[in-house]
Amino acid sequence: MLQKGPAKKLTVYVDETDKFGDKPVYEVLVDIFHKKKIAGVSVFRGIAGYGAKGKVHTSKMVLLSSDLPLKIEAVDTEENINRVLPDVYQVVEKGLVEVADTSVLKSGRAREEEKPEVERMKLEGKAKMLRIIISEDDQWEGEPLYEVLVKRFIMADVAGATVYKAIAGYGPHKRYHKKKTLATHGELPILITVMDREENINKVLPILDDMVQEGIVVLSDVNVIKYTHRDAGAAGVEGL
Repeated sequence: MLQKGPAKKLTVYVDETDKFGDKPVYEVLVDIFHKKKIAGVSVFRGIAGYGAKGKVHTSKMVLLSSDLPLKIEAVDTEENINRVLPDVYQVVEKGLVEVADTSVLKSGRAREEEKPEVERMKLEGKAKMLRIIISEDDQWEGEPLYEVLVKRFIMADVAGATVYKAIAGYGPHKRYHKKKTLATHGELPILITVMDREENINKVLPILDDMVQEGIVVLSDVNVIKYTHRDAGAAGVEGL
C-alpha cells in the first residue's frame, strides 16, 4: 500500500481514439501500470474543452465527442513512476505526459480487523459555534462551495458540520427568493453550522478567509450539554 509522504503523480493526456496496435492507448497504459504494480491508476474522460486549434468540444456534441481527451493519472513512489516511464514514452506517440511532485495525505483503508480502537471524542462544556451563510450557487474550483468547505473541515478533524438549505430568504440585495418546486439551483442561502473546541475552530478560520468571498461568517460561544455519536455502521448520517 502506498504510504503517506512524498510521491510522484504521473498524468498522461491522450484522445480516446488513440491506438497502440489494435488497442486503445489508455487500455494499454492501464495494463502496463497493473503489471508494474503501480499503486493505482484512474482514467477520466473529458466532458468539455479545447486544444491547440481553439475549437471547443463538449460531450453533448455527439459527432465531436471522440475529440475529447482522456486523462490517465497514477500516483506512486518516485522509483516506481520512473520504472514505467520508458513504457509510457513508447506507447504515447502524441499527447501530453506530465510528472509532478505530490504528497500522499491518506491512502486506502485498513481492513476491518486491523482498525485501531479509536477513543471517541468528548465535547462538553465551553465550545465555539461557527455559522457560515453562503449562496447555494457559490462555487470553488468548479464544485459547490459548501461541499468543498465540509471536506476541508473533515481534513482539519473538526468534530462535525451540518449543512442546511433554505427554502426562502433574502440577502444584502433585498431580493426575496423562494424555493420553486422544480428548481434545482438558485440564490437561496446555504447555512453550514460547525461546532468544536476553540482551538479546532481557529484552525479553519484562515480557510474561510480565503474561500468565502461573499457571505457571512459568525462565531459564537456555546455550552455543550450533550454530544453523542451514532454506533459505527448504524443507518443515517453521523453528525452533531
